[in-house]
Amino acid sequence: MAQSCLRIVRINNLRNRVNRRILILRRFTRLLWSRIVAFSSKRSGRYSLLSRATTPSPPVSRPQPPPIPVIRRTSVHEHDNSHRRSDSDLVSLKISLLGDPQIGKTCFLAKYVGEEKEVEMRELEKGISCTDKMLSMGGARISYSIWELEGAERSRDQIPMACKDSVAILFMFDLTSRCTLNSVIGWYQQARKYNQTAIPVMVGTKFDEFIQLPIDLQWTIASQARTYAKALNATLFFSRASYNINVNKIFKFVTAKLFDLPWTVERNLTIGEPLIDF
Repeated sequence: MAQSCLRIVRINNLRNRVNRRILILRRFTRLLWSRIVAFSSKRSGRYSLLSRATTPSPPVSRPQPPPIPVIRRTSVHEHDNSHRRSDSDLVSLKISLLGDPQIGKTCFLAKYVGEEKEVEMRELEKGISCTDKMLSMGGARISYSIWELEGAERSRDQIPMACKDSVAILFMFDLTSRCTLNSVIGWYQQARKYNQTAIPVMVGTKFDEFIQLPIDLQWTIASQARTYAKALNATLFFSRASYNINVNKIFKFVTAKLFDLPWTVERNLTIGEPLIDF
């Protein structure tokens, strides 16, 4: 059954890549036009803020990473968006996190968004939450709206809402739980029903616990994860939120991929080290 699913996924990959490029081209066209209209009365402007020469800043190395930030959950009705500016240099993009429950999605997200401050998670619907991360690149501002699906069976009905309009989807699993890895194919198939253009990324969590497993089991899990990632045409990262292992790098990779920036990650297939494969 798993092999049949993998064959179906491979057949759809080429079409998904073409659709993704078309979607990105349309997005840039809309952004270009809105910027020209907004600034035509002041100066002649070109949408060059996200030039190909701009690269994301390298991740900051910390010898002893800070603890995971405190997470504060609020209702979407309590959230005041009045502080947000609607400047024409703001690019708003959506990223989704999918995977089984209790695999570290929330800690992963809190580490990326919160740094050392409190993280506000807005509950949009039962089983789905959202938070924001603002980036500055070359004078432009990128606002990532990151949606996390709880993953429990009751939240499966929210998959269409979680995936709609996302530019990237992170399919996450626990490196120490092979059943969560086996679930990745199902999550991918469900997500692709509602979004065929988002960049797929596979993320294995709890790397520090994974390297405590017997070496032969590490090899087996890593090989299975690489096989799945190849079938999904996804880049694969092993991560650990509390130590910031590949957390920032994953989002830098997505940013570079979206805007075609000359920034790449290096493949690492060494057992015992945080794997990166593509």
